[in-house]
Amino acid sequence: MIKGIIIVNNQGKPRLVKFYQSVTDEETQQSVIRRVFQQVASRPDSFCNYLEGSIPEWGSNIKLIYRHYATLYFVFAVDAQESDLGILDLIQVFVEALDKCFENVCELDLIFHSDRVHYVLDEIVMGGMVLETNIALILQSIQDQAGMHRDSIQGARPKDGVGSDAIRQQLGAGSNWT
Repeated sequence: MIKGIIIVNNQGKPRLVKFYQSVTDEETQQSVIRRVFQQVASRPDSFCNYLEGSIPEWGSNIKLIYRHYATLYFVFAVDAQESDLGILDLIQVFVEALDKCFENVCELDLIFHSDRVHYVLDEIVMGGMVLETNIALILQSIQDQAGMHRDSIQGARPKDGVGSDAIRQQLGAGSNWT
């Protein structure tokens, strides 16, 4: 089972944090993020992307499986039953889906579009279990969601003749009301 997914930059600032096993308060969450970053960032890029260790909040048999892309570390904390290569492939699928969504994803996309990033992640992993690894199906779901979002925005726009002036008149505010 996936215990948590953490994306941090090279300075240790979290850009996405999703815990699937409870980490109670904010201070404990910060401690977990700091501990994970210290373990991962201290390793040279030439080392393997698997790290077994202990994170007290999740138990003793936790594996940190990560990839370092440009300025970001994508870290998945998993229990001993998860396949190391399977999780590495899952990280690759997640990054490819983000890359297709944002056309060359960068750290700023994760900051300014965190809702879309969470949506992409929720299409892949939910409740610590892998839902989907087929990139085509993931992208189709994302496109469907974007279409529904567009439709809801168009439905919320005022109809012809019901602009702001018409609304002011209906409220009896006249033209001097701002």
